[in-house]
Amino acid sequence: MSKGNLVVKTNQLNSALQNLSLPEIRIIQLAIVDARETNTGLSTDKPLRIDALRYAEMFETTRQNGYQRMKDAEENLFNRRFSYVNEEGKIVKSRWIQEVTYLDDEGAIELVFTLAVVKGISRIDGAEDFFTSYLLEQTASMDSIYSVRLYELLVQWKQAKNTPMFELEIFRSQLGIESSEYKRMGNFKLRVLDLAVQEINEKTDIKVGYEQVKKGRTIIGFKFKVSDKEKPKSTQNLASGRDGDTSDMFAIEGLNDKQLGRITRNKQFIADYNHLVSSTSPAGQDSKMWEFEMINRLKKDPSQFKKRPIREYLEY
Repeated sequence: MSKGNLVVKTNQLNSALQNLSLPEIRIIQLAIVDARETNTGLSTDKPLRIDALRYAEMFETTRQNGYQRMKDAEENLFNRRFSYVNEEGKIVKSRWIQEVTYLDDEGAIELVFTLAVVKGISRIDGAEDFFTSYLLEQTASMDSIYSVRLYELLVQWKQAKNTPMFELEIFRSQLGIESSEYKRMGNFKLRVLDLAVQEINEKTDIKVGYEQVKKGRTIIGFKFKVSDKEKPKSTQNLASGRDGDTSDMFAIEGLNDKQLGRITRNKQFIADYNHLVSSTSPAGQDSKMWEFEMINRLKKDPSQFKKRPIREYLEY
């Protein structure tokens, strides 16, 4: 799995009872990804910067709209609380954010997370057996917050193929549903569960299905089956109109993030592609943001870098 845009959270934090909106959860996702990819890391005393341009490009909106969404989401997120069960079996309550700074003239915000959140997020390579991991791109196009939350809950069971029973009331809380919402089972399944399952199956890398668990005639929970989707052959080549049997001069397969970073820092690469970003954008003003932006673009669509074979930049 590519490390680009990889979100990694402890299963304990991932299963915490929470009620985040879609823009709020996207800020959490971006923070996790950016802390990892920029080597900034997360701490309780060092702010993490999130740029509106980054949000806008990831979630397909304008920079101005992205900044406003981030500010609105942060204001709500600042007041949010979540709870989890610690190693001693005791319920712990925490907030998500302890400090925020608005950088209006730069179109960015800086966040400092609480201790519980920092401890619940890891950027350590090789520790992913203990964490829920998924690519940010898998949830970026989702329209329903319930789809995102269900994906996060289910992806940790991908290897096991089957989940234990999700007890109904706890499951509703994990999806962020208030006790007054969708109280009738028919409404819950139609407007929440079935919609989320359909969106996951259409837009992500996993396929899911569920069965109801009953006690008598009453539904008390749900069990899910989770499996990887089969990847179509030569997806990248077919999408770009090239013969699947022809070697792709723009392919980045086999290149790790360190190598991609070397490529984006190459003076010839910068000369060839500096037209892709505005001189006033973060990527146009800061070398680290340039590297971060170009690595993500290379992973998303390497075919836009056509001036010379990508690997040649490793040799210059």
